[in-house]
Amino acid sequence: MRPEIEEISASFKKELKEVKTLKEVEGLEVNYLGRKGPMQALMPLLKSVSPEERPLLGKAINDLKEFITLQLAESKDRLLLAEENNRLKEERLDVTLPGRPRSLGNTHPLQSTLDRILDIFIEMGFSVQLGPDIDTDYYNFEVLNFPPDHPARDMQDTFYLEGNYLLRTHTSNVQARVMEANRPPIRVVSPGKTYRNETITARSHVVFHQIEGFYVDKGVTYADFVSTFDAFLGKLFHQGIKTRYRTSYFPFVEPGLEVDVSCLHCHGKGCNICKYSGWLEIAGAGMIHPEVLKNTGIDPEIYSGFAWGMGVARLLMIERGIPDIRLFFDNDDRFLRQF
Repeated sequence: MRPEIEEISASFKKELKEVKTLKEVEGLEVNYLGRKGPMQALMPLLKSVSPEERPLLGKAINDLKEFITLQLAESKDRLLLAEENNRLKEERLDVTLPGRPRSLGNTHPLQSTLDRILDIFIEMGFSVQLGPDIDTDYYNFEVLNFPPDHPARDMQDTFYLEGNYLLRTHTSNVQARVMEANRPPIRVVSPGKTYRNETITARSHVVFHQIEGFYVDKGVTYADFVSTFDAFLGKLFHQGIKTRYRTSYFPFVEPGLEVDVSCLHCHGKGCNICKYSGWLEIAGAGMIHPEVLKNTGIDPEIYSGFAWGMGVARLLMIERGIPDIRLFFDNDDRFLRQF
């Protein structure tokens, strides 16, 4: 055997004994069998020998290459097996240990609050009706006595879609549909999502959950609304609270009013929750406008009614002192677990 081949063989055997990891074996493979390795450097020797010696030298080079390849493969298998065994030891599971507990999801606090509200009104004789989130301008505005130039029709407030469609800005579209399809007496609550093109802040969002209610029959008066709403609030908050009804304007009611309750946190003394006024606004309401009754085919000379709308999130924020409506949309389990 030529000295060059013996030197490479001895050097390889020595280095192979020192490798400890797969990475070192791969490095050794590159060093000896790569393009710049000693095995490649032996090839020019074939040109320097006589034709008679060339087959013998070629066989010696090939035998060395096969030897190196086989030794590297065996080392790889051995080290791979050792690494797998070590990893299995480290990752071994004790099957006798108790399993990790899995937390179960709960009803979202907004849905829980809505369910409580609906249960109360169902006990009071109201039925629940749902309506489409995408509706026409007619059912969202026109039939409800919104003038063509009313600010609520402005693009800054309403998400308009192609054609004559929009994302409803209130659940009052259900009121119009139910009153068109039914004759009094009508006693309905309509929950659902509504949409406003507003800046998202701690107090407002582009999506909010609303529940609207209305009652139409012969001889329905303002006093009927006050007694109904006072009874509802007492059942919802489970405590004696004061209510205040202030005059306001809404196109679909006449007269219109806003409903305030005494602050649940300071009991009317004044705090940061109620902005030191002692009162918290919770709903807009009023007696259904005669034009709305006419538009839905109900004679306002015979029938009258009241209607109200309120935000579900606002009721929960008032009840629990929650400062930011965005918390309901963050899906932060630390917040949701509190309910």
